[in-house]
Amino acid sequence: MSTVNLVYFSWVRERIGKGEETLDLPAGVVTIADLLQHLKTLGEEYEAALEHENVIRAAINQEYVDHKEPIAGAREIALFPPMTGG
Repeated sequence: MSTVNLVYFSWVRERIGKGEETLDLPAGVVTIADLLQHLKTLGEEYEAALEHENVIRAAINQEYVDHKEPIAGAREIALFPPMTGG
């Protein structure tokens, strides 16, 4: 089991109801995609926030990563919606 610091932004934060948290992750959670699937099991608010997980962007240690990216050694994982604006 590994411990990770998660930070949520924008409507992901609003739907989950918190800006950050520290979680112990099961051994099977090894990529961002695995993390998103795991988070959706933590309650309705997570399920609502991550319902369309393909649009969720992720950063490990403040660097954007693909959902296939391994999370081993991550100090911080940020999850946020796509950027908008102009």
